[in-house]
Amino acid sequence: MAALVLLLSGCGAEFRRGYLPEPVTEIGPKVVAFWNWTWIAALAIGVLVWGLTLWCIVAYRRKKDEKGLPPQIRYNVPIEIVYTVVPVMMVLVLFGKTVELQHEMVDTSQPADVTVNAIGKKWSWDFNYVEAEAHIAGEQAFELHTGEPGVMETLPTLVLPVDSRIEFVLTSRDVIHSFWVPQFLTKLDMLPGQVNTFQAVTTTEGTFQGKCAELCGAYHSQMLFQVQVVSQEEYDAFIENLKATGGDGLLGNEYNLYGLHEGEPEKLPPALLEDYNATSEEEN
Repeated sequence: MAALVLLLSGCGAEFRRGYLPEPVTEIGPKVVAFWNWTWIAALAIGVLVWGLTLWCIVAYRRKKDEKGLPPQIRYNVPIEIVYTVVPVMMVLVLFGKTVELQHEMVDTSQPADVTVNAIGKKWSWDFNYVEAEAHIAGEQAFELHTGEPGVMETLPTLVLPVDSRIEFVLTSRDVIHSFWVPQFLTKLDMLPGQVNTFQAVTTTEGTFQGKCAELCGAYHSQMLFQVQVVSQEEYDAFIENLKATGGDGLLGNEYNLYGLHEGEPEKLPPALLEDYNATSEEEN
């Protein structure tokens, strides 16, 4: 135990967070804690089972002077009840804690400082800044595999203010995609005909990589984007420059591959719902 304590005391931050990415959102440390405690519980149960197994091997091994079979015990009701009830209780606790954390991760009951409509498309991203009525139309960087410098800068870059509650409204223009920024420690699918939402409170400035986490076709691996978390002043300046350089207004359903996606329009922000209704009338 002393050797184990010395070993663990020298472990770095990666080990302490279970080799998950360093979280940059408010919910991130809770996800790390849940992940770690799940592994600790699993390891404790494993050690107990391994210990009992080894004890049985040693305690009930055949002695040199023993002959024939040992006494045969067909069942033991108390023990069978214990090893049936205990695993069921463990699974229920794990399930309950998982659901509790998931509900917190997708809770959108609090007012957001910034609402972003992230739209997946083969194989890039569009981003609508709903309140600011500005947009980013992403293009795929086909040359990523060449390793040439400067290609990453061509990826669509989502700029967000730090210490702000961001609501992500996720939709798809064609097939199933998945919005994933590893350091957000939150991932959610983007389904045609469905609106998925979650909120994230940014806590750390920096540039973080995002990607599609659902196999969506030939160039799925190149469906990448970047997230820059900056100060409020830098964010305001970015929005002004975006609107002045062709990013004014919101991108609507007219670019969807299969036309208007029906389903759950009530989850859309009012600005996007207005476009949704207008497109619906045109198609009808």
